[in-house]
Amino acid sequence: MAIIIKSPREIALMKEAGKVIIGLFKVLKAHTKPGISTFELDKIAKSYITMNGGIPSSKGYGGFPGNICISVNDCLVHGIPSRSIILKEGDIVSYDVVVSKHGYMADACRTYPVGEISDEAKRLIQTTKEAFFNGVKLIKPGIRLGVVSHAIYKTAIEQGYTVTSEFTGHGIGREMHEDPYVPNVGKESDGPILKAGMTLAIEPMINQGKVDLIVEKDGWTTRTKDGKLCAHYENTVVVSNDGYEIITLDEGENEF
Repeated sequence: MAIIIKSPREIALMKEAGKVIIGLFKVLKAHTKPGISTFELDKIAKSYITMNGGIPSSKGYGGFPGNICISVNDCLVHGIPSRSIILKEGDIVSYDVVVSKHGYMADACRTYPVGEISDEAKRLIQTTKEAFFNGVKLIKPGIRLGVVSHAIYKTAIEQGYTVTSEFTGHGIGREMHEDPYVPNVGKESDGPILKAGMTLAIEPMINQGKVDLIVEKDGWTTRTKDGKLCAHYENTVVVSNDGYEIITLDEGENEF
């Protein structure tokens, strides 16, 4: 495993990509309303990213047709934007965004409500976010990555949810996916030892029901087998000399 340690210059460039994502989430949140298609939301995302000097890195990645991934309700990850998928009251929708700027990338995801949603859906979204922060707040040089993974898993399981081991977070920088894998399941003794300058995309993906997933014929859209809801929350995190820094989190976003 070759984990790339980023220089202060490289981290500064990644922060520029992160700023584009922070702004895009504000725009997407404002447009997350009943009646809009995920195709239209994808167009909005492309326009915002390019107008702010970025490149939508998901476009064409492994043949992915969208500019961002948009996953609704029981779609855990890799939802393909479509004219036929129309948001409706009570849905939840995840926007997974990777932006490249000046040759460096940042990656983040948010799950938002569409209009009024059920209390159970709210609890799922909140727990997924809490799982992220419960893991990330432990980051500092010298700990094993498994400490973070275990805290994410523990948060979800204690709330009665399940966590997939099929999809993980990852290192990020010049490439969308770099070493190491960042599982959401694991023992505290697992994984590499964290060092200052590592840059990680940490992304809890949590299911309301059973852990089993199915991938549709398009090869991308991944749903829960039981059709129950799932949520996704992600940020790009830099391991700093004394802890961590989240470069895709707006100052106005509360941690909980």
